[in-house]
Amino acid sequence: MTIIKATIEHLNDITPLFDGYRKFYKQDSDIDGAKAFLKERILKEDSVIFIAYKNNEAIGFTQLYPLFSSVSMEPVYLLNDLFVKNNYRSQGIGEALINEAKKLCVTENQKGLAIQTAFDNPAQDLYERLGFVKDTDLHFFWSIDRNPS
Repeated sequence: MTIIKATIEHLNDITPLFDGYRKFYKQDSDIDGAKAFLKERILKEDSVIFIAYKNNEAIGFTQLYPLFSSVSMEPVYLLNDLFVKNNYRSQGIGEALINEAKKLCVTENQKGLAIQTAFDNPAQDLYERLGFVKDTDLHFFWSIDRNPS
């Protein structure tokens, strides 16, 4: 297995993985939308994407978004996306992708990694095994009402 940092040349490899990730979170498939979203992230350099390959097949990815901690006055990454194809799960690919993200944090002298995931995501065991501590702070999220009455 090989893990590389994605560039625009990898857009066609990442797109179906990203679409699979979105479907995992109960979103409709949207290959064109996924491709446009990822293309914008890469071109604007506002995320870091790592792709795992096995035998020249893209089998998993993670996407990191840069953030800042005002309290510690340090940069952090939000590991927002992590996805491995079904037939490659439980083979250490997710762990390898997370470890690549950790290496990036060390190289860039980041404070660390935050992970945002569904409360019932079975990967939480992996995160805890890799040294992540569950945040017990209360989180709030506000959404724009796209269908106002």
